[in-house]
Amino acid sequence: MPRASDRQILALSLGALPALAADLELFKHAAISLGRMVASLAIAVALAVPLGLLMGTRRLAEDLLDPVVEVLRPISGIAWIPLALFMFGIGNALPVFIMTYAAFFPILLGTISGVRGVDRRLVDAARTMGVPARTIMTTIVVPAATPSLLVAIRLGVASAWTAVVAAGLIGAPSGLGYAIEWYRELLMTPQVMAFIAMIGVLGYLCDLGVRALSRLFTPWASDARSAP
Repeated sequence: MPRASDRQILALSLGALPALAADLELFKHAAISLGRMVASLAIAVALAVPLGLLMGTRRLAEDLLDPVVEVLRPISGIAWIPLALFMFGIGNALPVFIMTYAAFFPILLGTISGVRGVDRRLVDAARTMGVPARTIMTTIVVPAATPSLLVAIRLGVASAWTAVVAAGLIGAPSGLGYAIEWYRELLMTPQVMAFIAMIGVLGYLCDLGVRALSRLFTPWASDARSAP
């Protein structure tokens, strides 16, 4: 059974939601964090997808780049905050960098996995018919790897959104992470809990959005999963 203090904190947290929503503070910080996540996701996709296609189709590129990727991948984005703070200062650039870093590796590895999962017989058949390499990439490899790519983007969204608090604690003047740290310093626990709840709700909604896009762009994959 929860203690009375726990019930009181929960009740106060729920009571703080209307007040934070009424003056739009909750939505303002949420919109800022969502904007940063969209920017970081766009950068991560723009960097990771072409690199994943290259590493998935060229053995030499994989041999050269895989050690670098595997050295950087275990390093948490939080570990880069001191250096990023020195490079970018306080502002939007630092949280965008941390969230981009968090999203980059799931998208990269998912793209590589998707490319390697393409049926080689289709690629070999196209080559024997003289189809140019660029056409093979755009009409065979990319469409076949799209389901895996969308799963990777879903994981990238989760990783970037998980980093939203850490990215906003130190180097951001606004956003959900900043608001949590601000109210924590003021010992206003209900407000802290309200912003934490908002992170969970928005993370769930973002995941639903990515899953909807997956069903829209790869309906055949959804049908295959639902088949007995």
